[in-house]
Amino acid sequence: MRRLRLAPLLAVSVTATLAPALATSTATAAPAATPWTVSSSADTGVLNRYVKQKPRWKRCEAASPAEFECATIKVPLDYRVPGGKRIDLAISRIKSTAPDKRHGVLFSNPGGPGGQGLYMPLGMQERLPESARQKYDFIGFDPRGVGQSSPVSCDLEPEEENWLRPYKEETFDKDVAWARDVAGKCEENAGDVLPHITTRNTARDMNLLRAILGEKKISYVGYSYGTYLGAVYTQLFPGRADRFVLDSAVDPARAWRGMIQWWAEGAEPAFDRWTEWAAERSEKYGLGDTPKQVDRTFWDLVAQADEKPIELDGQPINGDDIRSGMRGAVFSPESATEGFVELKKAAAGEPASAKKLAEFAGSEGAGTSGASEAAEVPSDNMTASFWAVVCGDNSAAWSRDPESYRRDAIEDKGRYPLYGDFASSIKPCAFWDKSVEPATEVNNKVGSLVVQNEWDSQTPLPSGQALHADLKGSKMITVLGGEGHGVYPNGNACTDGTVTAYLLTGKLPAKDVTCQVTAGSNAEARKNQKRDVLPGSPLPERAPDRF
Repeated sequence: MRRLRLAPLLAVSVTATLAPALATSTATAAPAATPWTVSSSADTGVLNRYVKQKPRWKRCEAASPAEFECATIKVPLDYRVPGGKRIDLAISRIKSTAPDKRHGVLFSNPGGPGGQGLYMPLGMQERLPESARQKYDFIGFDPRGVGQSSPVSCDLEPEEENWLRPYKEETFDKDVAWARDVAGKCEENAGDVLPHITTRNTARDMNLLRAILGEKKISYVGYSYGTYLGAVYTQLFPGRADRFVLDSAVDPARAWRGMIQWWAEGAEPAFDRWTEWAAERSEKYGLGDTPKQVDRTFWDLVAQADEKPIELDGQPINGDDIRSGMRGAVFSPESATEGFVELKKAAAGEPASAKKLAEFAGSEGAGTSGASEAAEVPSDNMTASFWAVVCGDNSAAWSRDPESYRRDAIEDKGRYPLYGDFASSIKPCAFWDKSVEPATEVNNKVGSLVVQNEWDSQTPLPSGQALHADLKGSKMITVLGGEGHGVYPNGNACTDGTVTAYLLTGKLPAKDVTCQVTAGSNAEARKNQKRDVLPGSPLPERAPDRF
């Protein structure tokens, strides 16, 4: 699998100068599990240590637009010990093009966990309408531990980053050893930091940044994992949330093992949809006249590749690689069909299109760390920060018994044959330390807009519906027939118009909105799905093993 590439990032230092203390939170105080509130004068005094910073904005890099500015601020590693170790938070902005029309700041997150968000304002500037550019300062940031924000590393080798592993009886003990070794290396190399690289702390960083910028509230556009981050922010700081757009949403109750397992659950209806689509076009593609025949054609090739791997550019592709690749391919039935036809050609020793076979060119977990080319960012940074959040947000979701993963993988391969064992088998979280805090229960009435494609296997439609139910003040846009992961903006007048109107006016639709997909918006989704990553894109990174 291709390694994701991000543009080099630059963050500049900051000196602390006097600024007004603006940090207040309506989060309810609790024991040590919820250690940071600002309900007392003592707490306000603690936060003032950080609010007094004044970012020293400078042009991010010589090649970037002059209006794209970067800085760094300091945040506490552990909010329970605000006078302790501090870490960097790399931030960026593009200021409103019409100060007289400015409403406030629009934060963003591209997904992950572990996705770099420093360049998000460039994508927002490029793709959002001028009315939105006038309304907001676009604010980007690399979440704590990611990219230029004191990046973490477990010192993992590329093969150790290949984490979505199919269950096989003969290799399971090796997979258990791999999971234990990854957790051990993370503890050895960053054990003092990783427990604090959590979604709750990133939400606290956002609120601190809000205060440093002198804003009473923030607006926000978050994709995939970023929807969970946004939801956690609304739970911790409901009085500081303004206009929140949550695109391709995570179900908070399933963070995080359950969300990974949802990749397998979501793949099955998408696969069935593909068999129907291909059968209707049997004259063109020749995969079978009925969905059942197309299904049989697929599994026959899987069995053939298990017996004799298919050579693609000198790389052997086995049946597990085909299953894994098809999970990503069936986001779009057309792309899946074209790719599978080429795979059959390769299996028969005929010339095949490498471009159309990209989905099937090896295991999707290998080498997808998403590390920046900047030398100071460790090559395994995205993977290390991913595990920090996925394991550390909610350790209670992960069994400590390796045999339970064996049982789940076997059972789920039967229930979800395309991907069930990949999703449910052993992960490093089985050997991770206990979470510093319990998982956040999202249940509030903050106004927000949940946006969801019908055919998103990464965060399936029921996941978005679950977040909508948790956020009692939310409304939801559902794109019927919509393909791909990430919706706004995509050229669909219904979805783009509804989201943009909310960002401009703060008024949610009177009721949930159903939009019909357009050929253009699905074509945009297919284009996005095929690229590794577009630095600055307002759409999430298309790594098939990330949110």
